[in-house]
Amino acid sequence: MMSTPFDQTQAIEIIQRARLPQWALPKEWPQHLGQPQLANVYIEHGKITRIDPQLGSTNLSLQGQSLDLEGALLLPSLVDAHTHLDKTLTLSRMGPVGPGLLNAIQAMMHDRATWSEEDVKNRASKALTMAWNAGVTHIRSHCDCWEPRQMPLAWRVLEELSQTWRERIRLERVALIPLTLFKNKEDALFLAQSVKASQERVAGAMLGGFIHTSNWDPEALENLLYAAQTHELDLDLHVDEELNPNALGLKFIAERVQTLSFTGRVVCGHTCALSQMSEDDSLKTLDQVAKSGITLVTLPITNLFLQDAQTQRTPRIRGMTLVKEARARGIPVLMASDNVQDPFCAMGSYDPLEAFSVGVPMGQLSPAFDTWSELLCRPEWIHSKISPPQYTPFGIGAQADLICFTKANTTGFPSQTHSRQIIHAGILSPTEGLTP
Repeated sequence: MMSTPFDQTQAIEIIQRARLPQWALPKEWPQHLGQPQLANVYIEHGKITRIDPQLGSTNLSLQGQSLDLEGALLLPSLVDAHTHLDKTLTLSRMGPVGPGLLNAIQAMMHDRATWSEEDVKNRASKALTMAWNAGVTHIRSHCDCWEPRQMPLAWRVLEELSQTWRERIRLERVALIPLTLFKNKEDALFLAQSVKASQERVAGAMLGGFIHTSNWDPEALENLLYAAQTHELDLDLHVDEELNPNALGLKFIAERVQTLSFTGRVVCGHTCALSQMSEDDSLKTLDQVAKSGITLVTLPITNLFLQDAQTQRTPRIRGMTLVKEARARGIPVLMASDNVQDPFCAMGSYDPLEAFSVGVPMGQLSPAFDTWSELLCRPEWIHSKISPPQYTPFGIGAQADLICFTKANTTGFPSQTHSRQIIHAGILSPTEGLTP
């Protein structure tokens, strides 16, 4: 891969001949044979200081080291925008689980009765290690909260882990609460206040909810939005995770966010029902989403496992949200791992590229590297609107957390992406590839 021996303990000063995705480059970036010209990325004190096209031979006198990628693909570190660290890695201790979302919920409720702080911490720590080894530096985890006046032990564990991992991964926590618990406005305000207290102790806590036709209650959803606005909390919601074309969650949220002039960031995950609505209804809903500033997160692996699931019957319906139509309207869209090796999803590894490898053919997303890899690399699309971060992938001043895919190419991407050189703050990781 590299043309000269490399000291992995010394800071990189320049990365030469890197193939960056088109979405990360300015419009005026020079092209060669229909593809972006290779790039030189300059790094100082662990941060990117400049990116220039490689237009000829580079003959620089450098105090640090030069890493020549010889045209290999380079992405920023990854964001896994929707996961469930409290539930993770529980499937191996369960018996058979029936098909579909509601059966998975029942199996999870049974297993949850056995949880301890040590159990949750051990499983979540394994998950964070997998994510770190894959090149993830930002992960958001939902955490089941099922009592109206008490936060669960897993919430406390995730708060502790966000501190333990803060030098490596930004771990954010979302209180995933059934919509029924917002029926009473005082309960809604209490839940929001509990999340706010956690946020004041450790940054990165937000209010969430599970919104589905099985628990549909406009008044409760109104209380949820009111409580978040009152306590200045961002929202991250499970919305319309089903194939019912009459689901109203996303439409209601998009309209009310505008009416309330909601100040925080709103993220809606799943929104599978859009795929089953009429063309007119689905596109009108997306028009409202675009006006409201909502970010969508699509979860291809888990929704393939859960949607249209029946025993001894091959699923006919895919259940992916309308990714292309959303992007055409300027709606931020991310793709994430979701559940990993629990009753909701029998596979996964906290490598967002695994989800991407499923999502690309599922959504017919091409060109995958130059256009759609952005769905894995934009943490600012879920950051708070109240105090937005000063960050853009490959932006000047951004920390040099980068991933080089040593075997992959643009035409086959995301195939052959397990061989990786991971760079953290300008320092090359001592190992290549993912840890099993």
